[in-house]
Amino acid sequence: MKINNNNFSELESFAPNILDETYWNARWQNAETGWDIGYAAPAITKFVDGIKDKNIAILIPGCGNAYEAAYLIEQGFTHITLIDFAPKAVEHLQEKFGDNASIKIINGDFFEHEGSYDLILEQTFFCAILPNRRIDYAQKMQELLKVNGSLVGVLFDRDFGNPTPPFGGNKAEYLAIFEPYFTIEKMQTCYNSIPPRAGTELFINFIKK
Repeated sequence: MKINNNNFSELESFAPNILDETYWNARWQNAETGWDIGYAAPAITKFVDGIKDKNIAILIPGCGNAYEAAYLIEQGFTHITLIDFAPKAVEHLQEKFGDNASIKIINGDFFEHEGSYDLILEQTFFCAILPNRRIDYAQKMQELLKVNGSLVGVLFDRDFGNPTPPFGGNKAEYLAIFEPYFTIEKMQTCYNSIPPRAGTELFINFIKK
């Protein structure tokens, strides 16, 4: 499978260490967090509003400031796990949520994480990993989800052409990556993206096969 990225050969020359813990921690320490919109993504909060069972197990990988977690808590959810690679990000999470028994915070590598979840929320995590790890991502997501569990969130529907994150893509590429592992319940242009990303995101709801 070919990832549509103009600088993919350059990316391969950087792998596997360019996007390691040191890289992401430096981004946080230098306040280079352009992905951070300052609040929970509307597409995700709209989906969350439709969930009746507040006790489902939810994972947010590469969670950053975890605004979605704050929204989940406000809505009464009780079983939320956050994981991030960067110690500085986790430090912020501990300050925000450390006393909340409904939230578990992990400083670690998503690809080494073990757990079992009903729902995993995707928000600017997929676009932050090297494109040559995207199949690993799909496999790991399937592994972490319970039977009939869902991967829900937004993916970029554009090619950034960057040698560093964010890395984009399109629907055809994503289908090739995810269809072996998930039933594609929904993958369509996101109607409620934040204004700067309007028309450049796909809302996804994938059900574990």
